Order: sequence, then C-alpha cells, then structure tokens
Amino acid sequence: MTMNDVAFEKLPDKSLLIVDDDRPFSSRLARAMESRGYSVRVAESVTEGLAQIDVSAPAFAVIDMRLGDGNGLDVIAHLAELRPDARSIMLTGYGNIATAVSAVKLGAYDYLAKPADADDIHAALMALPGHKAPLPENPMSADRVRWEHIQRVFELCGRNVSETARRLNMHRRTLQRILAKRAPR
Repeated sequence: MTMNDVAFEKLPDKSLLIVDDDRPFSSRLARAMESRGYSVRVAESVTEGLAQIDVSAPAFAVIDMRLGDGNGLDVIAHLAELRPDARSIMLTGYGNIATAVSAVKLGAYDYLAKPADADDIHAALMALPGHKAPLPENPMSADRVRWEHIQRVFELCGRNVSETARRLNMHRRTLQRILAKRAPR
C-alpha cells in the first residue's frame, strides 16, 4: 500500500463523477474505480454532468474533453465554482498543450491523454500538490512544438481561423490545412 493509498483511505468523501460519452470506457473505469473505494456516478454529456454536480458536487471528477453536446471544460469550471476543493482530471484523445492549460486554469487538477487506465487516473487524483511529473522519455519534435503553438493560439482566438491566421502571420488556407492534419509526433 502506497502513501497515496493510505491518504485516500482516510478521506471522508470518496465521491467520483465520471463524465464521458464513451459508454464502454466509462463503464470499465467506473468498475475499476469502485474497486478502489470510490463512490462512482457516471454522466454521458455536459448537460448530464452539470446536473449531477448541481445535485451533489463530487470530491473527485474524471471528465472527457470532447462530449457530444459540448466541451468538458464547462463541467470542470462548474465543479470548481461549486466545490473549489474538488480534484478533477481532464481526459482527452485530442491532447494538446493549449487545452491542458485551459483545463488547469479552469480548475482541473491534472490532464491525461487517452487511453488512460484506472491506475494512472487514481495516481493523478491522489498526487500531492506541486508534484512534478517525470520528464518525458521522448521529448516533442520541433514539428510537434510548432503544432502545439498553433493550437494554443487557435484556442486563445476562440477557434477563429481568420484571427488565428492574422496573429500567426500566416495565410488562412495554410492554417486550415495545418489544423486539418493530425498532430505530428
């Protein structure tokens, strides 16, 4: 048993909300987290997640970034507003630095790229404040850094292609081609 597990055992509130529209994933994660001692509720949309938080704001949350009816960042912000001490983790299959920064600014405790397993999620939820993640074994390529910068500016411009192209001093069509491609490794 690790130090984090001992700390978790002593917590009075182990409520966990999982907001993810991938039903097989959320079902597996819910079972795995229940076996670790969490009291789990599941929502499949932003609307459902917000309603669950309004009923009873959980101590922990695992929220998918892209949901069928909107953005998981809205759920993160609402939870942080109603329960500032809640620890929430943002999950996404579309990882980029801009969305990670946005999630943390809105109140997320950490940010994990899918596929994340229950062990990774539990460790992130239980990490000590100020705990630094280990350095990556494979640092980002220059192409990836450029792509991340473009994504960050795109998010800062409210996903407006014309404004992003103007700020990056780039032709709008060139930017559209870059945004349509997958992230480089």
